[in-house]
Amino acid sequence: MLGFIPVDIDSARRFTCLSLAVLVCSIAAVSTQQPLLPVPARFHYGAFTLKLDRGGDITLEAEGWPTLNGTWKTDKDELTVSMPGAPDCSGVGRYRFRLAGTHLLLAVIEDTCELRRMILHDSTWLPEGEKPVILERRIVRTGNDGPPTLPVAAASRGSWPSFRGPNASGIADGQHLPDRWNGRTGENILWHTAIPGLAHSSPVVWGDRVFVTSAISSKPNASFKPGLYGDGDASDDRSRQKWMIYAIDARTGKVAWERVAFEGEPGNKRHIKSTYASASPATDGRIVVAWFGSQGVYAYDVNGRPLWKVDLGRVDMGAYDIPSYEWGPASSPIIWNGLVLLQCDTQADSFVLALDGATGKTVWKTERQELPSWGTPTVVSTGGRDELVTNGANYIRGYDVRTGQELWRLGGSSKITAPTPILANGFIIVASGRRPERPIFAVRADARGDLTLEKDRTSNNGVAWSKTARGPYMPTPLAYNGLLYSLNNDGIFDAYEIETGKEIYRKRLDPIGSGFSASPVAADGRVYLSNEDGEMLVVAAGREFRLVSTNTMGELLMATPALSNGVMYVRSASSLFAIGTRPR
Repeated sequence: MLGFIPVDIDSARRFTCLSLAVLVCSIAAVSTQQPLLPVPARFHYGAFTLKLDRGGDITLEAEGWPTLNGTWKTDKDELTVSMPGAPDCSGVGRYRFRLAGTHLLLAVIEDTCELRRMILHDSTWLPEGEKPVILERRIVRTGNDGPPTLPVAAASRGSWPSFRGPNASGIADGQHLPDRWNGRTGENILWHTAIPGLAHSSPVVWGDRVFVTSAISSKPNASFKPGLYGDGDASDDRSRQKWMIYAIDARTGKVAWERVAFEGEPGNKRHIKSTYASASPATDGRIVVAWFGSQGVYAYDVNGRPLWKVDLGRVDMGAYDIPSYEWGPASSPIIWNGLVLLQCDTQADSFVLALDGATGKTVWKTERQELPSWGTPTVVSTGGRDELVTNGANYIRGYDVRTGQELWRLGGSSKITAPTPILANGFIIVASGRRPERPIFAVRADARGDLTLEKDRTSNNGVAWSKTARGPYMPTPLAYNGLLYSLNNDGIFDAYEIETGKEIYRKRLDPIGSGFSASPVAADGRVYLSNEDGEMLVVAAGREFRLVSTNTMGELLMATPALSNGVMYVRSASSLFAIGTRPR
């Protein structure tokens, strides 16, 4: 016989409710608890590897960076990291972490160690061996299917059609420019026109029209930060913008027409030193084309009639080693024989693209394995051959401009590349300025195949000569009258023999100011150099360095000048100047 113990009903109910409450709370706690980090583990992100072991040790390392060692622990969804041996990292770093499948996501809570915060904040770490998923890029064209009726191009004589002029040479003799001018007093300033917004794009010229671009922020105090510094931060300006194209009368400086290409929030971030309109426009006298990064490529005829738009999708260009550092695009379009040519190297995918200038339709697209880059491509024509040459971190490459087929490649460049290739004396000169490589290469124009130099070699059958630790970071070199001039951001100015690479001289310019971003240009035995603070130096071309004059513009200068028909057009942070000698 089973025995029963009498139980008070009210007490039993209270006990049951209390048990259920404890169970519900326990389930809720378990369901909201962040899963523990899987250890031991190795993750990768950009160029970095993150190692976590069960004993609480952590290692963060990448080529070219100091190795960071320390300890780690977690408390719910918070990761605390201590690396007392790292530079300026005596304190701990606290990060919110989240596991998304096999991926580890980190966001800073508090960390006074700048180096560690740069790497870990806003980062997504993948397990060792797993490659990031790259979404298929869709290129969408908007415009008429049939070719439009285009204006007849004015004579090309004296034109400056794209960044650094014809073939990116930066040279236009026969200008007869004055040696002295002053943007503040108006000395030898033919006209001065205010341009709204921010832009580092250079002016381009065809006939009696000067074309410039700009991005006008809805943020009243939008700005950029000039100077010599290593910060990789993005601007906090993510406000609504107007991306503009202006056509300026070359004789009077008056605005002939202006168009809003796009209005909206930026599709990509920009570096604090950059703008949302850093790529220069291009024209062939019939059309003018501007590339505004993630906002797309826009084409108008030279009278301002819209022709087409090509949406390339989001373009993410930034630090190759820390992908969360986004800097925005700067590579400019060029136009060759009716083709609009673009170099688009991003964190996700990279390609060179040829569009039909009249319709925007894709003529060819060549995929490539590259790191983000900012250099403008160049078409090199020698011996009946026409090649599109691109500067890149993995390889400098030459392509058949008509088909996109790769013809040659050259490794050994910097991990960050911005200067544009140029042709001089039968050599293709390509340079880049990020340490430690900082190379200058003189590639023979008829070279084919893999031209990469063997270790400790400075030349081979395809490379006539090369140098390391001498390449410019931002400015494109200038080849003029048998000499190659190289200007670095910090004001170091070198001259070399183009044929041999022999150094002729090395000088530190004065004033350096905030440094040099604009590329040098030349005319009539003069080399023109613009520093960021608005001082323009005139240097005599030749084997001996001689400073002719220093001229103030009174405004920040980041863009490369244009030379056309006796006038130098200088784009400042807020204006366009026309410099020349007034007719008597």
